Amino acid sequence: MADYTALEKAIGHSFRRPALLKQALTHPSLGHNHNQRLEFLGDAVLELCVSEKIYENHPEMQEGAMTRLRQKLVREEKLAQAASSVHLGEALMMDRSCEYTGGRQNPSVLCDTFEAVLAAVYLDGGLDAARGMVHRLIGDCTETGENDPKSALQEYLQSKGHPSPTYETLGEEGPPHDRVFTAAVLLEGKETARGKGTSKKRAEQEAAAAALNIIKGSGE
Repeated sequence: MADYTALEKAIGHSFRRPALLKQALTHPSLGHNHNQRLEFLGDAVLELCVSEKIYENHPEMQEGAMTRLRQKLVREEKLAQAASSVHLGEALMMDRSCEYTGGRQNPSVLCDTFEAVLAAVYLDGGLDAARGMVHRLIGDCTETGENDPKSALQEYLQSKGHPSPTYETLGEEGPPHDRVFTAAVLLEGKETARGKGTSKKRAEQEAAAAALNIIKGSGE
């Protein structure tokens, strides 16, 4: 088995069951024992760790603001940066075609790998170990900042007395390691704008940004 000593030091956890880390670093392009199930679990673990830290660090913050801050902290770009900081892309096992097309630098791939490794840490060391990785690589969750497009669109609509938008994934294209998703945002059941991205979340954000521009431009 590969030597993961440097990676373990970077994420702050030494594995008792290294096979978990190996699975977390196995891209679906290899077709067996890959990391997608771990990614599913890691997404939930990440949300819990970030949510409880926001709750602790911001006793004055209301639910809506807490949700927006969490969305900012767990967005794809943020997780891809965290993954790059510990060289997860270099440690990832994938097929040659995926590697040649930039799979190791793909933000969506890096984001998924980060979540898979977090799940492996959680299964190997428990919630405290997972918290440690999140706080080490994402920060202490004290930052605040501007809203993401989806939150901004929802707030704008609410201020005008309109119901919340809904989103629909219209399709996806490209190979498994380089997917491009198309999403639509619907206002009161009618499609208003579309967006594309390397994940469903990013496509929805792009659609929300486009819809906000359309609405504000029309003066509604």
